[in-house]
Amino acid sequence: MKILNDHVTRALIHAPMGRDAAVAGAILAEASIASEVCPSLDVLTSLLGESASFVVITEEAIRNADLKPLAAWVEIQPSWSDLPFIIVTHRGGGPERNPAAARLSEVLGNVTFLERPFHATTFVSVAKTALKARGRQYEALSRLEELREGEERLQTALLAGNLGTWELDFANNGLITSDVFRGIFGRSADQALTYDDLIASIDPDDRQRVLTAIATTKGTGRDFQVEHRTVWPDGSAHWADARARVVSDRLGQPERLVGVCSDITNRKIAEAELVQLNETLEDRVFKRTRELEQAHRTLLDEIRQREVAEDQLRQAQKMEAIGQLTGGVAHDFNNLLMAVLGNLDLLRKSVADNSKAARLVDGALQGAQRGAALTQRLLAFARRQDLQLEPTDLVALVGGMHDLLAKSVGNGVHISYDVPDALPPVLADANQIELALLNLVVNSRDAMSDGGAVVVSLRRADIAATTDDLGTGDYIILGVSDTGLGMAPETLKRAIDPFFSTKELGKGTGLGLSMIHGLALQLKGALRMTSRIGKGTTAELWLPVTGAVKQAEPVSEEASTAGSGVRARILVVDDDALIAMSTVDMLEDLGHEVYEANSGADALKFLESGKEIDLLITDYSMPHMTGAELAENALSLNPQLPILVATGYADLPPGSGIDLPRLGKPYTQAELASQIAKALAK
Repeated sequence: MKILNDHVTRALIHAPMGRDAAVAGAILAEASIASEVCPSLDVLTSLLGESASFVVITEEAIRNADLKPLAAWVEIQPSWSDLPFIIVTHRGGGPERNPAAARLSEVLGNVTFLERPFHATTFVSVAKTALKARGRQYEALSRLEELREGEERLQTALLAGNLGTWELDFANNGLITSDVFRGIFGRSADQALTYDDLIASIDPDDRQRVLTAIATTKGTGRDFQVEHRTVWPDGSAHWADARARVVSDRLGQPERLVGVCSDITNRKIAEAELVQLNETLEDRVFKRTRELEQAHRTLLDEIRQREVAEDQLRQAQKMEAIGQLTGGVAHDFNNLLMAVLGNLDLLRKSVADNSKAARLVDGALQGAQRGAALTQRLLAFARRQDLQLEPTDLVALVGGMHDLLAKSVGNGVHISYDVPDALPPVLADANQIELALLNLVVNSRDAMSDGGAVVVSLRRADIAATTDDLGTGDYIILGVSDTGLGMAPETLKRAIDPFFSTKELGKGTGLGLSMIHGLALQLKGALRMTSRIGKGTTAELWLPVTGAVKQAEPVSEEASTAGSGVRARILVVDDDALIAMSTVDMLEDLGHEVYEANSGADALKFLESGKEIDLLITDYSMPHMTGAELAENALSLNPQLPILVATGYADLPPGSGIDLPRLGKPYTQAELASQIAKALAK
């Protein structure tokens, strides 16, 4: 596409005969002018905007068409814009001999008529003329934006410098002032300030000097610059620094004085104090020495702070790099698990009569599902997914982590649990709570280099009165206690500060407790810690009880046949042939008629071929054309087409621009069938 003044542009073409539009597009392409064919006037109108360089329409396309939407857009286009229209007519169809063409000029404004037959060179010349005219419009827009930005910068500079602006008309002594200027002379923004008021507010001892300076500036054209005292309406004394330049008329005669003014009261007070300070040199030297010593200490503190900040930055960059690497590996691992789970799911049906083979397949499925759970935790660590809040049973959550926690603490640490049989749920993200619990247990382990004991506990508590960190209500407390070294009070106060760590260099980032503290605040809870030197540390995550009930998601053996009553025609798009094959096999096993494409371009060719399909399932992350881009193009061809987007991330990246049902990788045949049923039901 052509780029004019940082605007990516293209021509829009509309003709009832597809061949005419294709020929026009080919001619423009030969001239390196990008274009887009619009199948209808509605589509053309929807694409109008800054990205449209000009519009090509054939006469027959608008002969009996409703031009009101198009005319409405032309009417409300920005003042800088005058979008060129090229109307292709038959010979004699120009405005000179055709009243209808003249009316088109009135409706569309900037219209050029091109009579058939014409040579391709003529068409390209007209197109380039329209493109050049549009470029000049973009240049005008750029100039307007530059003027606006310049005005904003000027106003910002004036506000930043606390400068008031003023303008004095020599002809009638008319005075125009800004709000800041009036404030410098003790007036509010809504109070009037005339030239006579201004002169009267000047201290009598300075008044004549100011009037003389104004007269001299008017007579000689030299810059006006005067510092003088002012008396505010409340009787208080202040200082002002007024500066201005003469603006002359076309004949070179002084016309007005334009300038700025600032309040220099503080500076004058400081100067007076400096005079007094000079009178006592010894005191001054002593004070100055102290200031230098303080400045030296401040500089040393800043150097130390900078060193700490650099260390923190390196740690943050390291964590960011680890997060990106972890997220990428987890996403790719999800794709691999997709092929494994899909094929194992189908294989289990094939060996249903062989108990030993079925048991082996079930074992492999469980392992793959555990791998999928692990990738979700990795994605959570990499912050590739937002908090998924739902009622969470902490008793079940802690019970499900026994093996993981036991492996994390090692053989030298004994871990035990003080957990009741049942507790009310809390509204939380289970993945994040698991990570927080794992982090607390690992911290306890690291505090016991010679071994010890860790106790994980759950209990319920009621807050009757609001505290500094918690509101009233019922809470579930997830606690982790250890018999480690403990922390001194001053260390405990800084424990949740970002990047603060008592561990050796390279053995901790100092982010663990601060991340848990932030998570607690997000969940409207708190992280409380107590510790004693030599007695160990207790960390408690307080989470409010919720009355919400988790929606059940029943999955039965028959789930894989969900929607089997409907035989659908489905197009599967995935650049990974292994995943595509697995998905196709699962769909065919469900009784659907399946078509396969291995890129967005192949899928678009299939859709444009006219073959009817009932559902499109596309991978999101594909080279050259993402699933989001494919979905957008597919919906432009068939706005009613149901689409499922398969992705290894819990959320599509920001800016993907679509809001479609998602199929999380890896998925089983049952999950695939369920999502298909929902999509087709809509």
